[in-house]
Amino acid sequence: MSAWRETGRIVRRVCDTPTGAVGFAIVTIVVVMALFAPLVSTHDPDALDVMNRFAGSSKDHWLGTDHLGRDLYSRMVHGASVAMVVALASIGFALPVGTILGILAAYLSARGERIVLILFDIIYSFPSLILALAIVAVVGPSTGVIIFVVGLTLVPHFGRVARAQTLTLKSAPFLEAERILGASDVRIVFGHVLPNIVGPLIVLASMDVPVVITIEAGLSFLGLGVRPPMASWGALIQDGYQTLSESVIPLVVSSLALAIATLGFTLFGEALRDAIDPRIRREH
Repeated sequence: MSAWRETGRIVRRVCDTPTGAVGFAIVTIVVVMALFAPLVSTHDPDALDVMNRFAGSSKDHWLGTDHLGRDLYSRMVHGASVAMVVALASIGFALPVGTILGILAAYLSARGERIVLILFDIIYSFPSLILALAIVAVVGPSTGVIIFVVGLTLVPHFGRVARAQTLTLKSAPFLEAERILGASDVRIVFGHVLPNIVGPLIVLASMDVPVVITIEAGLSFLGLGVRPPMASWGALIQDGYQTLSESVIPLVVSSLALAIATLGFTLFGEALRDAIDPRIRREH
């Protein structure tokens, strides 16, 4: 029950500022669309109606249709599902792997720590988009490949933060007392280190969501992301760009969806950071 109360307090702190409230509202809308896409959408996103292509906004098609007569609103809603699946799966892979490697680096010998940091440097030296393009060019485009590549490039991001937080806690007086009382390193890590570093890592994960969404959209725009006919905001932007001379509506709708979603997650991540970090709260 205390965890729920603490979560409620954090949400109230996030919504204390106008930007935090806007970010929280946008994130809530995107998550609801992603979770309940079949219920929220009004049409099958892949249903073709070529005779009704580039139709304007109406009671049947709230945002109009694209060059194949597909309902733009439904495709935008299902695009939210694709974006959230890729973002959460990539971060769900990178967060535990990076955290484990970061904590190991803090507890290993100097040589072992150096090996882990070199591994982080090697991964970090490849920009996410370039590495994704290289791997997709070899094995072919698929959602699984995108999730793995993006998650891999985020591992050093979480690993370095976890290592820095663990090094700070290692010399804390209460951990020294635990060691004197005979507590093992495993008990200290799972009982004290992880609970104390999980907050900053969650904030970091929330701020990485718009980054992953943008990368997925960029790869789909280039035709190297999710496979057609699956709806993706990047694929919708590409379709709109290809038919820009016939109608600007598909491009505008898909671009606004991507821009608003990334803005909302960015505002929410910053507000969550301010709400969790006690030093920032004291300054405010």
